[in-house]
Amino acid sequence: MKFPKEVRIYCKYCKRHTEHPVEQVKKKPRGKMRQGERRFRKKLKGYGSFPRPKPEYEKATKKLDLRYKCKECGKKHTKGQGFRIKKFELVKT
Repeated sequence: MKFPKEVRIYCKYCKRHTEHPVEQVKKKPRGKMRQGERRFRKKLKGYGSFPRPKPEYEKATKKLDLRYKCKECGKKHTKGQGFRIKKFELVKT
């Protein structure tokens, strides 16, 4: 997939459409102190086996995040929760 290096999108901080350079970021692992992780560790404690069925196969691709940096205010933000893709390329338009 080819994606432009700069896009003109809405900035939620400036509250208007501005140019945003795009940077590619891989998803980080979950935080250990998040509510879901704490709940999961509690469920594992004192339990004989895994609390839910283990996945039968590993996913073929990692999730990809796109970060957009506003040229006006310099704030970075993302759109959506990322997506799975094998080939990704930022191109100049």
